Amino acid sequence: RKYKGFQICTVLARSFADIGDIVRGRDLFCGNDEEKKKREQLDDNLKKIFQKIHGNLRNGVKDHYRDTDNYYQLREDWWTANRETVWKALTCDAPEKAEYFRKACSEGKTPTPNKCRCDGSNVVPTYFDYVPQYLRW
Repeated sequence: RKYKGFQICTVLARSFADIGDIVRGRDLFCGNDEEKKKREQLDDNLKKIFQKIHGNLRNGVKDHYRDTDNYYQLREDWWTANRETVWKALTCDAPEKAEYFRKACSEGKTPTPNKCRCDGSNVVPTYFDYVPQYLRW
């Protein structure tokens, strides 16, 4: 309950973008040595997860993903396919009337009056996850 009004939606949008960078293997944050080890462990675990996903691909789809060291393209495609689900999970406990700082629904015509979401849909009201991380800092 620390953040009120649009602040919580902005904080969640920034966290959402950071999660997107981590999932896609683009996170630039290094932190201290202990944090760096945790980030490397997380990235190794994500590589294993995407290796399993890659192993289960069929019907020539596997051939589309030739980067089998880091799975960057597969990670990017997974994020694109699942970003709305991640946003819904991230905002599930946001206050009912929490709104994003700008009108982000209906092509920028209406606000996000429901847990930082557009009414009746799970449209992600931010594109921070497509802004390079160094520009968001």
